[in-house]
Amino acid sequence: MRKNIVAGNWKMNTTVPEGVALAKEVNQCLEGFKANCEVIICVPFTHLVPVCAVIDQQKLGLGAENCADHKSGAYTGEVSAPMVESTGATYVILGHSERRQYYGETAETLREKVALALASNLQPIFCIGEVLEEREKGTHFDVVRKQIIDGLFNLSAEDFGKVILAYEPVWAIGTGKTATADQAEEMHAFIRQCVADRYGKEVAENTSILYGGSCKPSNAAELFAKPDVDGGLIGGASLKAADFIGIVKAF
Repeated sequence: MRKNIVAGNWKMNTTVPEGVALAKEVNQCLEGFKANCEVIICVPFTHLVPVCAVIDQQKLGLGAENCADHKSGAYTGEVSAPMVESTGATYVILGHSERRQYYGETAETLREKVALALASNLQPIFCIGEVLEEREKGTHFDVVRKQIIDGLFNLSAEDFGKVILAYEPVWAIGTGKTATADQAEEMHAFIRQCVADRYGKEVAENTSILYGGSCKPSNAAELFAKPDVDGGLIGGASLKAADFIGIVKAF
């Protein structure tokens, strides 16, 4: 049975004291009720250790926003999967559109990152999605299929089963635009079929696929009601505890 998940991606926001305060607030909000989904916050590298110290990971999972494509070595400024694991984090976002666009991450790079994350007992939240030009040209299904095949389909069925997918219509990230619930469902169903074609129906049915484009308390319930939308990867709305918990409560 696949899990419903709401994961926050803080991106490059908050100082360490601000981040610790936000994590405490989210954690405190979760003490008051039983969420009908897994709740995760993915925070900057600098925040992982102090945030881990102030949250209850039985209620609130902790992840990093990225990791390196090498295990160790002379890679100044990089943070490896074993380093992330050593902080107490158990999740890592990989392949986010901003990493692909701004930092030139390729499918080959991402395959390495996924393998290293899994070897360090980190559960990847693997992002896929098309830009506006690709959507308008009608190539969005081809683009997303290729991203999944090139980035993940080298995995065994067992390892693929540890991956969470996150569909990001890139044109809806931080723009205030949102794919309609029907558009999201159409793509999520397509993604699940791609997984079924490679790994079989059982693996596909057990794969959580999150929606990651301007999800807010006001539209979360409509999105999450769709049969193939298993939650959200939340950007801006994860920086305010009330908004983030509002999305969690949409389940």
